[in-house]
Amino acid sequence: MNFSSPVRLGLAIASGIALPLSFPNYNLSLLAWVAVTFLILSALGARPRIAALCGFINGALFYPLAVPWIATVMKQYGSNISWLAAAGILGLMTLAGTAFPIVFALCVARLSKSSVSVACAIAPFLWVALEFARAHLPIIGFPWNLIGYAASGNLALVQICSLTGIYGLSAIIVAFNALLAWAIASPSSKNRLVAVGAVVVLIIIAAVGPHFVPQAKADQIAHLVQTNFAQEEIYPSNWMQLHAADMAQLESISIQAARQAPGVVIWPEVPAPFSLQDPRFAAIAGGIARNSSNDFLVGVVDWKLGPNRRWLASNSAVLLDPSGQRLFTYDKIHLVPFGEYVPLRKYLFFAHSLIDSIGDFTPGREYSVGQLPGGRFSVFICYEAIFPGEIRNFAGNGAQLLINISNDGWFGRSSAPAQHLMMARVRAVENRRWLLRDTNTGFTVDFDPYGRVVARLKPYIRGQLDAPYAFRSDRTLYVRFGNWFAWLCVLAALTLLVWGLKRHHSPS
Repeated sequence: MNFSSPVRLGLAIASGIALPLSFPNYNLSLLAWVAVTFLILSALGARPRIAALCGFINGALFYPLAVPWIATVMKQYGSNISWLAAAGILGLMTLAGTAFPIVFALCVARLSKSSVSVACAIAPFLWVALEFARAHLPIIGFPWNLIGYAASGNLALVQICSLTGIYGLSAIIVAFNALLAWAIASPSSKNRLVAVGAVVVLIIIAAVGPHFVPQAKADQIAHLVQTNFAQEEIYPSNWMQLHAADMAQLESISIQAARQAPGVVIWPEVPAPFSLQDPRFAAIAGGIARNSSNDFLVGVVDWKLGPNRRWLASNSAVLLDPSGQRLFTYDKIHLVPFGEYVPLRKYLFFAHSLIDSIGDFTPGREYSVGQLPGGRFSVFICYEAIFPGEIRNFAGNGAQLLINISNDGWFGRSSAPAQHLMMARVRAVENRRWLLRDTNTGFTVDFDPYGRVVARLKPYIRGQLDAPYAFRSDRTLYVRFGNWFAWLCVLAALTLLVWGLKRHHSPS
């Protein structure tokens, strides 16, 4: 493409703005189907320096627009963190994130020197390979707002995830973008006809397809209790006394719901100083289980005696049986870096004022499966919901029901809770399991195995949701073989890249 540099930079800006607008709370999801087209067009035929700059612009706009809540959370809950420091943390994250669109734009630009068609053909494979890499970076892997999630609200399109995981949906979106870019960069009546045909097919699938998605039948009931506690950075020692009325209300809500319709009672990820090692909370938790005559699953800080007789804390979910006895414990495996632990703490001595207030949870090691009347379940906690390859381990270990407990109160009334919900929904489809999602402040939702919202509770209220569900034992292709499609994209991207470079350097 013989675009001038200003036009290329303008296309990169358009791409960097359009892509984040496709996610909550902007919710302009259709923009995802053209956002990458702008980036591809900006890179086709570009000099390496311009292509890299276009990729940088894309990333530099995407992160501050898509996840501005990161700075807000850091400022609100980080001791001694100024707005400047919080913005700096978001800036560092943005700087790291720009590496992926830079690599994407450079590869497209390089291959387009020999063939625009090859450059456009590699785009979906390369994009998925880079998303996959972004998800698996040591310590800082952050697969938040992958492009496929922009289409996850369509009940027909999202079903591909049961085969490929979220990466298949990303590939479809970027392939569509690449097709548009190819039709624009290589204009001919035939190319335009192909592009128009793809648009028509996509519209038909998106509009008609949802009517053919099966209806899932439920034969069980769970009670998802939304505790709705205000988020606090530090809890006073007399917190339980100060909130005695709140705890009594929640106890009443839980017991009455289970008595009216017998079923497991679920509380969210620990929203307050809840620990079964605290006799006051242990009495309340045991009372809920006994007085409701039902199982009670609750998020707690669980203390265990570790090596050298040191007490270690874990972010855990514990199931009590109707007699109040502990039946099951899951310790959160994937902890939030710089939130639930500080990686490489001893090397960050220069930032002690930022990290001293961050405690260290001990990560769990087992993808545990527990037993409820009628079937087996697993629970994952908060941030773990964004890692598809990890959640499939629960279904692979025999879980017939998935439960996600979370405390999204940390995010305030930002776009983060809606984005978190959007990603959790896809885990139901990938694993073909009912997903019960219980949160402190919202969004508390019941998803069927196809991603339908069966029931939901209004956010920012205290109450409980009657959540129908059923146990399922079938195993999807994604559960069986994991990220096979993402690895295939890595292989295809490398193969096309090598082939294209060899073709570029071969004698005429």
